[in-house]
Amino acid sequence: MTAKSNKAKKAKKANKSNSTLTTSGIELPLVASASDLPTGSEKQTAPGEFPYLRGIYPDMYRGRLWTMRQYAGFGSAVETNQRFRRLLDQGQTGLSVAFDLPTQIGYDSDHDLARGEVGRTGVAIDSLADMEALFDGISLAEVSTSMTINSTAVILLAMYVTVARKQGVADDKIAGTVQNDILKEFIARGTYIYPPRQSMRLIADILQFAQKNLPRYNTISISGYHIREAGATAVQEVAFTLANGIAYVQCALDAGLEIDQFAPRLSFFFAAHNNLFEEVAKFRAARMMWARIVRDRFGSTSEKSQRLRFHTQTGGSTLTAQQPEINIVRTTVQALAAVMGGTQSLHTNSFDEALGLPTARSAKVAWRTQQIIAEESGVPLTADPLGGSYLVEKLTSEIIERAEDLIATIDEAGGAIAAVESGYFRNEIGRSAYQFQMELESQQRIIVGQNKYVDEQESDTEVMKVDPALERLQLMRLAELRQKRDNEKVRQVLAELKTVAEGTNNIVPAVIEAVTVYATVGEISDALRETWGEYRAGGEI
Repeated sequence: MTAKSNKAKKAKKANKSNSTLTTSGIELPLVASASDLPTGSEKQTAPGEFPYLRGIYPDMYRGRLWTMRQYAGFGSAVETNQRFRRLLDQGQTGLSVAFDLPTQIGYDSDHDLARGEVGRTGVAIDSLADMEALFDGISLAEVSTSMTINSTAVILLAMYVTVARKQGVADDKIAGTVQNDILKEFIARGTYIYPPRQSMRLIADILQFAQKNLPRYNTISISGYHIREAGATAVQEVAFTLANGIAYVQCALDAGLEIDQFAPRLSFFFAAHNNLFEEVAKFRAARMMWARIVRDRFGSTSEKSQRLRFHTQTGGSTLTAQQPEINIVRTTVQALAAVMGGTQSLHTNSFDEALGLPTARSAKVAWRTQQIIAEESGVPLTADPLGGSYLVEKLTSEIIERAEDLIATIDEAGGAIAAVESGYFRNEIGRSAYQFQMELESQQRIIVGQNKYVDEQESDTEVMKVDPALERLQLMRLAELRQKRDNEKVRQVLAELKTVAEGTNNIVPAVIEAVTVYATVGEISDALRETWGEYRAGGEI
């Protein structure tokens, strides 16, 4: 046998060996058996019972289906409002707002750094006037709204509350979620503004304000989604997300709140990727781990505090620009994993999102995917339908063990904030992303249409393009707003905001006052920049 053929044989053997590992490196048995079950698994509790391994409610989807959300937002508030209305007419039960990059990092649409980015990755929101247009004709008493916003979360939440009040909706009737998870921005995504510890001050103030005023609103969604999308494994997604959750709980406790005052309104946000059984096990593991953390580490006595409620989005990073229509299959597998894992709400990505924003057609296909699972598959009729599976129980146990080891490492390093500042998270995710890329390039892992079963013919899929005229129109509206509002009053409230930021009083009422007089996202963010400074990886400026 030649050296070349011997080398090829070894490579083939390595490929075969590696293909039996999950993305987290957990070995999959050829046939799972009772010997693979963790000790004590025969005594599992029922859904709705601590530690909620099998689901947080006894009847799960027989009592109520998951909330179906479609993440939407592009161009100006007027255009996004039209998309929202179409989604609601098609049976959507909750809205999910995507904001453009300038809004996410605290710049107005007329800022030099915003040029060419206005309305591209989501809707442009510069002021309360835009938020009013976004929800024009949509009663905030009747719809639950999720807002994916972090560094400027306090501003967008203030605007949402103010719009609801203008509609005559009392604070205690407002329902929805604001992501407000700044730690994962430092770890994986990058749309941060202020240094970590000042950013955590905002988190604590929002939690305090919500505990008193917004009993139905989830004021933080602790996100593993972006951590996973950045290249983390399923195990790292669980561990790093729950470590961040621990930091947020400690932050609220340090601010004087009691665990069972605010923990029932904490929610989580996970990704669903393609390894079906690992993903189902991941959701089960996270639920069990969080219940124990809240009870045993923080002394909670409330079942509501101990239940991990989570939203799921199918994996954007798993979508391919090649043969985009087959992304429908990937999204279906991922959505099934989320439902069989017990999610409370779900967004299914559109098949064309590797190419651009979803078209109306692709968004409808994504929406119908959820409806088919809900109405035709039979999957929602049984709580935890894969519970008791030798394979799923083995994977659940292994994920818990490995994730707990990672959390212990983070604890030893001083907790999640210290791990952010040291670069621990970024380094670990970077290593995992590199490993996965190497496996793709060597075909140890297969992506259909990308590194195997490649179609040389380019796709002719329609791609949605944001009209550049929308940016010009947004700038005109912003200029008109600055002329019409009471600019002296704006200067006064911004000065008051800086004073509050320098002190220890809750900052949310001051932000609400600022948005009410139509101070812009950029102006409010700049006031806080001047007070707290900005953060760059490796230091503050």
